[in-house]
Amino acid sequence: MSDLIPVRRALLSAFDKSGLVPFARVLAGQGVEIVSTGGSARALREAGIAVTDVAAVTGFPEILGGRVKTLSPAIHGGILARRDDPTDQAEAAAQGIAPIDLVAVTLYPFEATVASGADEAEVVENIDIGGPALIRAAAKNHAFVVVLTEPAQYAAVADALAAEGGTRLALRRGLAAAAFARTAAYDAAIAAWAAAREGESFPERLVVAATRRQSLRYGENPHQRAAFYATGGGLADAVQVQGKELSYNNLNDLDAALAAVSAFAEPAVVIVKHANPCGVATGPDVAAAWQRALACDPVSAFGGIVALNRALDARAAAAIGGIFTEAIIAPAADEAARAVLAAKRNLRLLLGATAPGTGPVLRSIAGGLLVQTADDFTVGPADLAVVTRRVPTATETADLLFAFRVAKHVKSNAIVLARGGATVGIGAGQMSRVDAARIAALKAQDAGLAGPCVAASDAFFPFADGLAAVIAAGARAVIQPGGSLRDAEVIAAADAAGIAMVFTGKRHFRH
Repeated sequence: MSDLIPVRRALLSAFDKSGLVPFARVLAGQGVEIVSTGGSARALREAGIAVTDVAAVTGFPEILGGRVKTLSPAIHGGILARRDDPTDQAEAAAQGIAPIDLVAVTLYPFEATVASGADEAEVVENIDIGGPALIRAAAKNHAFVVVLTEPAQYAAVADALAAEGGTRLALRRGLAAAAFARTAAYDAAIAAWAAAREGESFPERLVVAATRRQSLRYGENPHQRAAFYATGGGLADAVQVQGKELSYNNLNDLDAALAAVSAFAEPAVVIVKHANPCGVATGPDVAAAWQRALACDPVSAFGGIVALNRALDARAAAAIGGIFTEAIIAPAADEAARAVLAAKRNLRLLLGATAPGTGPVLRSIAGGLLVQTADDFTVGPADLAVVTRRVPTATETADLLFAFRVAKHVKSNAIVLARGGATVGIGAGQMSRVDAARIAALKAQDAGLAGPCVAASDAFFPFADGLAAVIAAGARAVIQPGGSLRDAEVIAAADAAGIAMVFTGKRHFRH
């Protein structure tokens, strides 16, 4: 038995009317009877296409301001009746219900309404009821009915009708899978809005919806498959204007770089390698900030990811393009900058990403998800508690605040050495805080930047040996959360060395 199903009757109900009229013309050209609702029916009639109103099928007018239109056995029976079931066919015939072979529905724009900041009443009115019911009914009966939920799907069905006069099961199954995913994502958005309205950060049932932005060549390694799914904001808003296809590792590093550079109000540049900053600096402009960030670790910067929090200009583009760089991300780039980088065809340039949001942070583990609120603490002068006899100078205080902001974006255990609004050494991701301090000192020495500086630790020093290591590296002031059982011992060591130390009361573990 052939799986080719002809389309003799179609239901069109589209909020997004993009492509609706051309698609309806294709259906009409195939002799398909078109049933439609409200605005869709008006748009089709205005285009000269014959339409049967849903009310003529149901024998009941649209009511409640359009809240009830298609919720009728005359519609759902036509969609859900199994064509190969004699009982279904007999019951439908007895009730005068004609089959519906194609359902094309685009839903009320709930997600866009929420994003617009609309009030609760408007948001509620944009919760579609009839649309998801139609979609799910058609998707359930995909053995006989083709369902479309996006204008981009019209072409494939139009081509099938032109080629064979109907649709094949493989096409219907694929569209049904997409339909179920669409209604699931729609319900997930509603559930997230409702939970947020109640102030619930961790609802009993967490529903996550994302849209595949692109398939990736592979994951962290070539034997792994991967894709980028967008949930909105951040990197999902970026536009790649040149360069090779982005990889999984590129995107991971870009995310880390974007988060770090977004922490600064003044012009700043962050260079990331393997999801860790290897150079961070502020400056009067991004070109100057780049040179200072690069000086921290020019070896690691080779093949790195560069993030700017100001528009990329030609001077900065020429400087950054002077070494091998995998990708640059910036809010914008002027034409001169883009012309400078155009010669480097493999270099990826991304523009327009938004700062990371403050929504929940998810991480997969075996058998589940870990969910937490974002680490949105940004240290300020009022957060500092001086715990030593010596008080940091104004210059040291500014550098301490800078260093602690950087430490927030470095994998723990993390030590950041800084001077003059630039990192001079970074020790990242070590099992021992002492080792992290030693690596930071070695980086500073290798870069020729060793000397008086400040030090930031992402978490407290459990013993005085970690503090001794940063003092040996040249630290004259230290910022750390405090909270160790041996805080008194660590403070005494700082006083003995004549350095200043401040506590923030909050740590920045990043695992």
